[in-house]
Amino acid sequence: MSAIDAVRARQSYSKVTEDAPTREELLPLIEATATVADHGSMRPWRLIELRGEARERLGAAFAASSGLEGKDAAKLAEKPLRASLLIAVVARIQPSFKVPAWEQEAVASGVAHTLSLLLNEAGWGVFWRTGVHTRSAAVHEMHQLADNEVLLGWLYVGGKPEKSKPEKKKRFDAESVLTAL
Repeated sequence: MSAIDAVRARQSYSKVTEDAPTREELLPLIEATATVADHGSMRPWRLIELRGEARERLGAAFAASSGLEGKDAAKLAEKPLRASLLIAVVARIQPSFKVPAWEQEAVASGVAHTLSLLLNEAGWGVFWRTGVHTRSAAVHEMHQLADNEVLLGWLYVGGKPEKSKPEKKKRFDAESVLTAL
């Protein structure tokens, strides 16, 4: 499959099966993400693998940071259980006079998107979840993030459901966003 075909075939899978790639299957994909444009070759990112009980601890952190109680908190705590593998995407902001923080976060975002493309091409369903919990103290602590680290979200990874069919994507008008000076 060509790169353009892989990009065009990409879709989010909000529901995935319990299957998930092993750590050994992930490593070559993660290695390939190191080709993402990275001004200064700082590698201002890291990934955190969450499986099993770690997903339950993340759910508890969601509930703790939400202020919700009872059924609402329990429902929120179940969100990380929607996939058997979550990959937390972390930007590691390093002091630099050349590379501002926003650019370092952009590199980490590029890594996440590239990894989602590689996982999809390898046959896995992927959904990138973000939201207010990425900035909560309870979630920050649960991931053991350093003061210079920012959580950008999680890739929920699992098997593609049998009944899923490719999204019919509306043709995008590239002319509408490409201007010339």
